[in-house]
Amino acid sequence: MMDFQFTEEQRMIREMVRKFTDRDVRPLAAKIDQEKEIPKELIAKGAENGLFGIAIPEVYGGSGFGEIGYCIMMEELSHGCASFAITVAAHQSIGCMPILLDGTEEQKQTFLVPMAAGEKLGAFALTEPGAGSDAGSLKTTAVADGDDFIINGSKIWITNGGIADIVILYAVTDPSKGAHGGITAFIVPTDTPGFSVGTIEDKMGIRGSNTAELIFEGMRIPRSQVLGKVGEGFKNAMRTLDYGRLGLGAAALGASKEMLTLSIRHAGERKQFGRPIADQQIIQFYLAEMAAKIYAMESMVYRTAAMADAGEKFSRESATVKLLCTDWQGEIVDRALQIHAGMGYMTHMPIERFYRDARINRIFEGTNEIQHIVIARDLLKKGGY
Repeated sequence: MMDFQFTEEQRMIREMVRKFTDRDVRPLAAKIDQEKEIPKELIAKGAENGLFGIAIPEVYGGSGFGEIGYCIMMEELSHGCASFAITVAAHQSIGCMPILLDGTEEQKQTFLVPMAAGEKLGAFALTEPGAGSDAGSLKTTAVADGDDFIINGSKIWITNGGIADIVILYAVTDPSKGAHGGITAFIVPTDTPGFSVGTIEDKMGIRGSNTAELIFEGMRIPRSQVLGKVGEGFKNAMRTLDYGRLGLGAAALGASKEMLTLSIRHAGERKQFGRPIADQQIIQFYLAEMAAKIYAMESMVYRTAAMADAGEKFSRESATVKLLCTDWQGEIVDRALQIHAGMGYMTHMPIERFYRDARINRIFEGTNEIQHIVIARDLLKKGGY
């Protein structure tokens, strides 16, 4: 998408986040990957720059730049470090968004305002050992007890789980009703008695992103921290994931652009048989394929972001963004590694890290197989495109 299609304010957001990425994120990316941790100082700097609430309305402490602003931010951060970008995304897109969508005014003032300011870090706790793609098969229970709910169970693979201050938790309140009517969302401060962090996962990629098991043992949550209506938690989770998938597409776009830039530079510098490899037709074809996919990714990301900002339903479009952008990101980073050849396979090269980081994107926020189902169901429901 050409810059003239963005507003002056949106171009300023891009320039600000690009400078932040180049100055503060990119230099730390390799260290973050090696040490498997985001420095607290970097999170603090991100908060100072308004990154943790960029899409949240100003009335709730955010910057009010909406989904287009959020996607610009995710795109630019992903040029530098996927681990940091995903930490911001899990906080804002799926941590803050459930409260913005269905929270009461009191809940927004109490929880969303400090989250939007980056003073409190958020997480989204849906996945369980037996409920991944089948998100409706939760086993964590929330039993009413007077003015409270008592929650028991566990969650796995929760991004930001071990460092979050506030977790959006989904639990079964009525097993007889299944996903649609039997699941409720709760706002859970992580200092609540009965809440604990279990295993911190060691991963192939996005190694600096904190991924944790969460355990709930007799955890008592007041009804004032029920998010939305009792029994409507699954609906909240699915609406939230629409935003998460869109942001993930923007992250795939940014990383893909970085891979293309590095590949063009390398192709012009690397010589074989007395000539730059950029002179070889097959390398030119690889670069052209990468650029064509990026153009399509960019178009669908920002078109869908505009739909979200306009208040339109965008579930199918978000699933399409997630499906195609993450699939194509995998193909683009693979081409980039092939262009770099043996050099790209070495751990001191950023290509190797981007290659590992990209693989998770086809899995979380709903596997790409699930996106096919989301798209097909919407088509069948509407009887056409």
